[in-house]
Amino acid sequence: MHLAYPAVLAVLLFCTGLYGVLARRNAILVLMSVELMLNAVNLNLVAFDVWLRDTLHAGQALTLFTIAIAAAEIGIGLAIVLMVYRNRGTSDVDRLRDTAEGHEPAPTAETAPTEVAA
Repeated sequence: MHLAYPAVLAVLLFCTGLYGVLARRNAILVLMSVELMLNAVNLNLVAFDVWLRDTLHAGQALTLFTIAIAAAEIGIGLAIVLMVYRNRGTSDVDRLRDTAEGHEPAPTAETAPTEVAA
């Protein structure tokens, strides 16, 4: 097997995933793009394992660990995105940056609580 074919396919998958991470604003599409990048890495691991004729099949074993980590990542990531969507009403990445602590607007005279004199 020629190493060039799976390597070129892995580069195309990785570049597609990188474009999706950098250009998309929807959090679910960003997670899908990260999965594409991980699958490109898995393809490279298996291709180099076959090309080097490794007797221990370390590339394939590492691929199984990567798949398990990717499954956990997508499960937790989707749970977080769905919870944020339920609370905020959007999954736009730019708007989600406002959820960090310390970025709450300062109280104004209209929203500040007034004290009642007793």
